[in-house]
Amino acid sequence: MITQSFLYNAIFFTYGLVLEFFFNVPTGNTPYYFMAFAFGNLLGPLTIGRLFDTIGRRKMISGTYLLSGILLVITAQLFKAGALNAVTQTLCWTVIFFFASAGASAGYLTVSEIFPLEVRAKAIAVFFAIAQCFGSLGSHLYGHLIGDGKDKNALYLGYLLGAGAMILGGVVAAFLAVDAEGKSLEDVAKPLGVIGGASEGIFRSGDPRQGGVASPGD
Repeated sequence: MITQSFLYNAIFFTYGLVLEFFFNVPTGNTPYYFMAFAFGNLLGPLTIGRLFDTIGRRKMISGTYLLSGILLVITAQLFKAGALNAVTQTLCWTVIFFFASAGASAGYLTVSEIFPLEVRAKAIAVFFAIAQCFGSLGSHLYGHLIGDGKDKNALYLGYLLGAGAMILGGVVAAFLAVDAEGKSLEDVAKPLGVIGGASEGIFRSGDPRQGGVASPGD
């Protein structure tokens, strides 16, 4: 969640500056490019979101993060070489975030399911807050790298940093993500009330409220 938030905020909140300084797009026309960018963010979760619960969380989250990171490396090279214009740069971002947004959406929606029922709401709140703190650092850093638009190499290195972050997120998911697809939430993470056999112990103890039968020695 940190890696995706860093990349998304860094790109989205500074893209208007990139269009203006590097591609000479009038500020009044930048919303059209953002519409294409937003379309890619919507289309990803809408079309491949279901695969996270069929192919699997681990495979899809790691795959989308790794793929978006690799595509970003390629786009950064094309940007540095001057091979892109405003339209093709936007198309590249649209494709990248088609996959990145799908993976991030799955991450945001499923991170809480690996925690017990009683703390799921707190878990997603804490994860989201931490991720957004790093996201704000991304937009600040990229704004500094863009500067007055005279140094392409600085932004190129920033793009590589963002790609590295996404690849790191994909590697973490590949090794540490939980295979939760097709399972009930209680199978993924037992509620705190039953961890350690607490509920089962009460039942076996013969507590009349549980309808149990006392065993010898209770």
